[in-house]
Order: sequence, then C-alpha cells, then structure tokens
Amino acid sequence: MTNKTTATICFIGAGNMASSLIGGLIANQYPPQNLIANDINAAKLQQLHDDFSICTETDNGIAISSADIIVLAVKPQVMQQVCRSVAISLSKTQRKPLFISIAAGIRESDINRWLGGDHAVVRCMPNTPSLVNLGASALFANSAVSLSQKQSAEKILQSTGITVWVEQESQLDAVTAISGSGPAYFFLFIEALQNAAIELGLDNETAAKLARQTALGAATMAIDEDVCTLRQQVTSKGGTTEQAIASFQHNGLQQLVLEATQAAAKRSVELADELAGDTI
Repeated sequence: MTNKTTATICFIGAGNMASSLIGGLIANQYPPQNLIANDINAAKLQQLHDDFSICTETDNGIAISSADIIVLAVKPQVMQQVCRSVAISLSKTQRKPLFISIAAGIRESDINRWLGGDHAVVRCMPNTPSLVNLGASALFANSAVSLSQKQSAEKILQSTGITVWVEQESQLDAVTAISGSGPAYFFLFIEALQNAAIELGLDNETAAKLARQTALGAATMAIDEDVCTLRQQVTSKGGTTEQAIASFQHNGLQQLVLEATQAAAKRSVELADELAGDTI
C-alpha cells in the first residue's frame, strides 16, 4: 500500500467507520498483523481484536511508533486534542507517516497545524453505506502527499466502496452535501414512499418491503446506466409513471433538491469554521 506492501496502518479511533475499513482491508487479504487500532475504550479494542485478530493499544504513542499510515477516525470535536497528542508522540521519533482523516468538517490545514506542520495529509469524506461495503468516498491530498501515498489512501478507502479524488478541498463541502448526507435523503424518500403506500391501502409490512426493494433495484440498475435514459424507459407516454413524474416536477422536486443540498454544503463550511480554532 506504500512502497512496501506490508505497510503498518494505525487506526486512531475504534468506531464503526474504523471497524468497517479494517474489515474491508482484511477481506481484501491485508495482513492483520500490520493493522493496529488505538482507542481509550478497551471494550471496543477487544471487539476489534476478537473480530479481526489485529493488534490493539490504548496508548497512542505505542500504537503509532511503527505506523507508516495513521488513519484519524475520531469525532470532529476531539480531533484537535488527538492530533496534538499524536504530535507529541511523533516528536520523539523520526517517522513521517501519511495521515488520513475521515472526520467530517475538519480542514487539512487545521489537522496539519495541530500535528505540528509539514505532514502528508489526505482528507476523506466517506459515507455510512461504507458500513455495508457500498460506500462512496471523496479524497483530497495536500501537496506533501506522494503518488504512492495517494495510492495507499485510495486502496484503504476502496476496501469499503468506490473513491473519487477532488482537486480542491472546498469541493468536499459539495461532496458532504451529496454523498455524505445523501443516504439520509434516500431514507427519507423511502419512508415517504412507504407512507404513501399505506395511504393507498397497503399494510405496513407490504409497503415497507415494496418501497425498499424498489429503491434497491433502481439503484442497482443506475450503477452502469444513464439515469435519465432509465427514467424515460420506465415513463410510458400517457401512463401511470408519467402522471407521478409530472406531479413531482410541478411541485418543484429538482429545485427542492438543489436548495436542500445547498443548505447542507453551507452548513459544512460553517462547521469547518467552527472547528478550526485552537482551543488547547
């Protein structure tokens, strides 16, 4: 994953996303002895050890001592504290690992500053379907990241889904609004479809089963096909689908989606600003 295929990867934070990435790496034959998880929660570490037979450590200084790649998988609110602690531990070594942050809303420049500066940092925006290996992650690399390090970061995130690179970090705010928050939009639509089915006379179980399977089938078909073409194929002139689509358009669905995603992107910028200050 770096120049050596057995790079040691340390995950700081042992939550769901870290567990998903670790599981994805091992499923892709990454050696568990080269994976380390660090957290203050011993129970979470024990679970990871039991599930994947990886190394675990409650002391981040020990955990990162041999790491080639450090994945920062902690909540945004504690990122500054964690980074400053890692900086202290790194100052005692000569190591210059690649840092990969999967924390929402924390800019690369702030992470780098809290780490002491002059570090290779890749910032990622994954989403919750990564938990079921159907994730969509966008990545941004600062100027200190080498080509081999970019490839390493990409492979780690690809263990749970697809990846795309953005050239400007500000584009991650748009990514947050689309794929980061996006699963909730689809959950809301499925919920609305279920409720509509019940209003039309179906029982709860049937409504849920049909709405969810329809969403799964449509998403699966859309993976390799143009969605506009697919929609046109389903929408027969004078048919039932045409009436529903016309109602959506009359009520401004596309404008509503645009305004919603713009609001999400705006909030992403605001959160980054709120989390940027030095509080320690």
